[in-house]
Amino acid sequence: MSTRVRFFNFPCGFPRAVTPFDTSCGEGGMFEPVEEELFVERIAGLDLGKAGLEACVRVPDPGRPGRRTQQIRSYATTTARLLELADWLRCEQVTVVVMESTSAYWKGVYYVLEAEGFDCRLANAREVKNVPGRAKTDKADAAWLAKVAERGMFRPSLVHPEPIRRLRDVTRYRRLLIRDRSRERQRVEKLLEDAQIKLSSVITDLFGVSGRAMLDALAAGRTDPATLADMSRGSIRGKISVVKEALTTRFFTAHHAMLLGMMLDNHDRLDTQITVLDTHIEELVAPFSRQVEQLTTIPCVGSSTAAELIAELGVDMTRFPTSKHLVSWAKFCPNTHESAGKTKPKGRGDGNPWLGATIGNTIGTLTRTQTFLGARYRRIARQRGKGKAMVAAGNSLLTAIYHLLADPAAEYRDLGPQWHDTLTNPDRRARHLAAALEAVTGQTITITDGKAHIHDTNPATT
Repeated sequence: MSTRVRFFNFPCGFPRAVTPFDTSCGEGGMFEPVEEELFVERIAGLDLGKAGLEACVRVPDPGRPGRRTQQIRSYATTTARLLELADWLRCEQVTVVVMESTSAYWKGVYYVLEAEGFDCRLANAREVKNVPGRAKTDKADAAWLAKVAERGMFRPSLVHPEPIRRLRDVTRYRRLLIRDRSRERQRVEKLLEDAQIKLSSVITDLFGVSGRAMLDALAAGRTDPATLADMSRGSIRGKISVVKEALTTRFFTAHHAMLLGMMLDNHDRLDTQITVLDTHIEELVAPFSRQVEQLTTIPCVGSSTAAELIAELGVDMTRFPTSKHLVSWAKFCPNTHESAGKTKPKGRGDGNPWLGATIGNTIGTLTRTQTFLGARYRRIARQRGKGKAMVAAGNSLLTAIYHLLADPAAEYRDLGPQWHDTLTNPDRRARHLAAALEAVTGQTITITDGKAHIHDTNPATT
């Protein structure tokens, strides 16, 4: 070759991972990766399905030094067959087991092998996709996964320990029940509109004390507007005449009463289940009470939100070298897309939707507060839109969460809504505004000792 090429000296013949890397370049502009050797000597790759799996074991060939040998077997995904798989892997002295995150099928296999003492690693299917042109079979996929994993050419996905997994199951189910309860409330409102009852137009909360009393009466078949309006409590009694008019209808029938009763029963059932889950969450999050206390120092983060954050992030921040790694994992930052020396906008990726919902709800509440995060959102929303403002504020919130969970002694101190103003140079800001005003009016504006002086360049004009 006419061009000089400098190669790395790889001890095992395979390249090591090059990210993250040391940016200090030596002779020829080359750098040495800072990660340890990732080659795995004895490894198993599993291609999972609902009813069965293909297991490929790759180990050193005893008869040919430096060469590898592999063996593929099929197993059912029942517990008894998985224990047989564990015995085979143990006989082959396998140290690492790698599998794709295929739907929910990976969970049972992962948990059984984890309980048997194996180092299980979960791979994102996007990062271990087979090379085009190769055969696409279950056995080939298992062998390819083992080859990719033994060279350290993928990043294992985050799998929390069992206490965090149990907490996550409960917090996610609680969120689903809350969504179902909201849907029932919307169905009730649509049913009232169908019967020409405009109660939601005059009462803010249909399921408050007054509204719920009226709904129960309607479900029982009582439709007299005066009687229903007399059930108003608190400030609603000041507009009984308006409430009475909203309840006046000729279209509410026994058909509507039957449906309304079923909807209210379903709503109460969901309400009871949510209360039971709240109690169970308090028990599961008790071992992490210190982390909950730290997180609740952030404005608009209550105990329920703190439990959801711990359930999705865990409490062990050593998995993320820096706060930027956590933000990148949660996809609260733009993607990097560079080609031919040009960086192209690509937006943020699709991260954990449960964590994104928790962060989004918190930021949505913070936007109405006089806090640093609220001011940050409003400032960016004015300039670049609400979408980018939500991502930027979520980035800052996750950074604060990372430092609180990583350091037991850390405390959250809000910088206040005026923090960004302290970073602005008032003289430069004044000159910028004066230049903008000159461009609009055609006048000359000078600033002396903090005061603006206007000089009209055309004395004949007024």
